[in-house]
Amino acid sequence: MADVKKCTFCGGDIEPGTGKMLVKKDGTIQYFCSTKCENNNKLGRIPRLTRWTVTGIAQKAKEKEQKK
Repeated sequence: MADVKKCTFCGGDIEPGTGKMLVKKDGTIQYFCSTKCENNNKLGRIPRLTRWTVTGIAQKAKEKEQKK
């Protein structure tokens, strides 16, 4: 049974046989579910500040809860 990987940028699940794996010179491995995630990572965007990512949604909910 194959492992389900998590996207490095958005935190979404990557099914076996899909997505991209990037191995950097320092040996770190990054998994991307789509080119959208890969390009956002290249541009240096922060996932928790991006609204559509899992961490971005959690951050927005946390801020909303603190306002109450």
